[in-house]
Amino acid sequence: MHLVIGFIIGFVAAIPLGPVTVFILSQVFKRDFLHGFMGGITAAFLDGIYCFIALVGISQITFGLNKYLPFIKVLAAILLIVLGIRTWKMSRQYKEPQLGEESEAIARFSPRPILGVILLYVSNPGLYFFWLAVASSATSHFWVSEIGMTHLLFAGSCGLGGLIWYFILIRYVAKYHHQFEPKTFHRIFFVLALMLFAFSAYTIASIFIKIKLL
Repeated sequence: MHLVIGFIIGFVAAIPLGPVTVFILSQVFKRDFLHGFMGGITAAFLDGIYCFIALVGISQITFGLNKYLPFIKVLAAILLIVLGIRTWKMSRQYKEPQLGEESEAIARFSPRPILGVILLYVSNPGLYFFWLAVASSATSHFWVSEIGMTHLLFAGSCGLGGLIWYFILIRYVAKYHHQFEPKTFHRIFFVLALMLFAFSAYTIASIFIKIKLL
């Protein structure tokens, strides 16, 4: 039963359109399915890792990050701005590759989607506390036990749920984005860039909102 619950949690947690999903989709549009899916695999793997760490008790150490949250959020905002600028430039320069150019682009594999997702995860304190909340719920409802491999299996099922969602989303986008007109791509990249800037602004604002609440 705990595997099913973990799968559902991981699947649902990956659905909201946050910075990670926006970045992954931009890789699908800019490159191809493989690069987008590598980003999705990385995100799902990190979800499982975060969940497992929280379950085994490192959560007590993680709460010590509170005093570093403003600094972490500033770094996250800067990263989102950089990604937003790059995406905005793509909205102005993008052109649909021809068949030969597309094959050549696929042959040139880039690790940037993986590195980008890792940076977004490390610099997003909200993810730490989300998985701490999941771990707390899993423990309080006895979905996992203190002995055996239930921690690992539960965390793995959460990661698998996220992976399935990313595969469905990326596969759909990669399959149908070739039907879009170049002008549509320009608009999509522009909207994605605005969303990244909005996430950055929200991250910076949350620093001052937190200070006011203290």
